[in-house]
Amino acid sequence: MGGRWFLIDNSAVFNALGKILFLLAFTMLVPLLVAFYYREPLVPFIVSFFITLVSGLLLMRFKGREDWQQKEALAIVALSWLAAAIFGAIPFLFEGVSFIDAVFESMSGFTSTGSSILTNIESYSRGLLFWRSFTAWLGGMGIIVLFIAVLPKLGVAGRQLFRAEAPGPTEDKLKPRIRETARILWTLYILISALEVVALFLGGMSLYDALNHSFACMACGGFSTYNAGIEAFHSPIIEFILTFFMFIAGANFALYYRVIRVNKFALFRDEEFKAYSFFILGFTGLLTLVLFKDMGFSPFNSFRYAIFQITSVMTATGFASTDFNMWKDSAKILVLSVMFIGGCAGSTGGGMKVVRFLLMLKYARRELFKFVHPRLVRSIRLNNKAVPEDILQSILSFVVLYIGVFVVGTVLLTLLGVDMVSSVTASITTLGNIGPGFNIVGPMANFESIPLLGKIILISNMWVGRLEVYTVLVLFTREFWHS
Repeated sequence: MGGRWFLIDNSAVFNALGKILFLLAFTMLVPLLVAFYYREPLVPFIVSFFITLVSGLLLMRFKGREDWQQKEALAIVALSWLAAAIFGAIPFLFEGVSFIDAVFESMSGFTSTGSSILTNIESYSRGLLFWRSFTAWLGGMGIIVLFIAVLPKLGVAGRQLFRAEAPGPTEDKLKPRIRETARILWTLYILISALEVVALFLGGMSLYDALNHSFACMACGGFSTYNAGIEAFHSPIIEFILTFFMFIAGANFALYYRVIRVNKFALFRDEEFKAYSFFILGFTGLLTLVLFKDMGFSPFNSFRYAIFQITSVMTATGFASTDFNMWKDSAKILVLSVMFIGGCAGSTGGGMKVVRFLLMLKYARRELFKFVHPRLVRSIRLNNKAVPEDILQSILSFVVLYIGVFVVGTVLLTLLGVDMVSSVTASITTLGNIGPGFNIVGPMANFESIPLLGKIILISNMWVGRLEVYTVLVLFTREFWHS
């Protein structure tokens, strides 16, 4: 069996999609065990498992070349995430969720966005809520990175996939073989997740809640098992534990490996990590002052809410320890500002990434100097290394496309009758994979009231944002298929 779409080897794409669905099917056995433990219906996960498994096996019958080119890699990565969201939506259908809403919830999970359409979270089965958090955890480090770590003999093809999915402007390679890099990243991810489960359990959560919230936290996914989110626990200890692990998840995981194996001071010498820490501490300080001065919170609660919400929003986790939708505009503008920054490259966080802001600032500074000294030749450096001009151009075009998608999403939602504030924040929170926004999509509300077409737009936003814009948008260009 074979065939080609123009210059794309479609058999190779189908075969890779089949392998990913095959692996995805077995992840559905985990919530099946949870449902069995709590004596809940098993049919939703059994049916989902077999539909996904059979679909994967059928697609695996296609045999294409294994030395994928850039186009095949981009198509495989983009379509894999879309397929994961569609098949991951099946368990939701069994609990009365409509198809579009189920795909919305599933896409929000796999892209670790955390936006939800579920109106009464606590009314759903424990197995389904576990699957919801588990999808976020799987998508946090990346389903393609997991695919590379598990399947042998990918070689150059695996590197193409890794580059197409990796969050950030550059590939962060830890080992010569990309499979070894993928395994290291997933090993670190699992170990830190396990530490968080223990910490939350000791902090007062049940084991079930600790697992769910650790999955969502380490993925920067923001799903909770309660309608009130983290506020339901009324525990500063739990909030500080989550804040610490959100901060960890929002930094570059490759950097942690270097600290352990190469240089124990690598973390504090990395310019992006220092800028990331500066942004979080700076905005936390400002918000603490605003909450204390303008809203009358005690000094402790001002700091407690500020550091939690700034870390949550900037890392694109989306947890809420209080209803910040009720805050004054002076506080809201600070929260909105960090929505555009995001976590570090190589993290599970969303947004535009700190390294891009850092390099854009350095680029702008250089251009200012060139006005004064037109003949100046100066390279932009990051961590004492010159940044190639093609990387800088790629960052500038990324920012233009990112803002373009954000504006188009906002305009379309407004035309559908959604108010301006809700449209702006719904667009940026889904594109940045953040979760809650303001007004009708606030932290204690949900996305259920968004019109059907609006939900489809936001599903697209999550898909585009998680794959760093280019990987998805390039599929909609004529040049991709004809040249």
